[in-house]
Amino acid sequence: MCAGGRVGVIRNLIGGPAAVSALGEAARGMAEVFTPSATRQMELSAEAQMAALRQLGTEYTDPGLGWFDRMVNGLNRLPRPLLAFGTLELFIYAMVDPVTFGERMVGLNLVPEPLWWLLGAVVGFYFGAREAHYFRRSGPVVPVSAVQMALEVAEPNPALTDWRGNKG
Repeated sequence: MCAGGRVGVIRNLIGGPAAVSALGEAARGMAEVFTPSATRQMELSAEAQMAALRQLGTEYTDPGLGWFDRMVNGLNRLPRPLLAFGTLELFIYAMVDPVTFGERMVGLNLVPEPLWWLLGAVVGFYFGAREAHYFRRSGPVVPVSAVQMALEVAEPNPALTDWRGNKG
């Protein structure tokens, strides 16, 4: 029996090209039961990310802030510029009117030390709370060891490996 005859027998057993295609689809579906499709996982991941972005976008489209909220947001933005410009203003004031500036500095020298500690605590807590607020919003911090492990697993660097070998 020649090769063409064997193909004809197999075709007759299975039932033609449509049956072979259906059998292939069934085999692929059965394989996905045991091994999930990487392409489908990527599609689902992309869909989940897009859904999260859409939700985030709807949360920030129109916050509906009233006049009081806008005023408080404006006041919250004032301390840093006021401190920066106030410090520059002190240098200008010292050059323009050194006598009065000296008198005011003598007055500051009379402020008791606990009051300076209180001022430092208030300013420190204000800026510390703002920094903590932005730090919390930025996301989780990855430990350095995990980053190093990810870099080592990702792709070996021949130059770095050679350098480490010659280091010792």
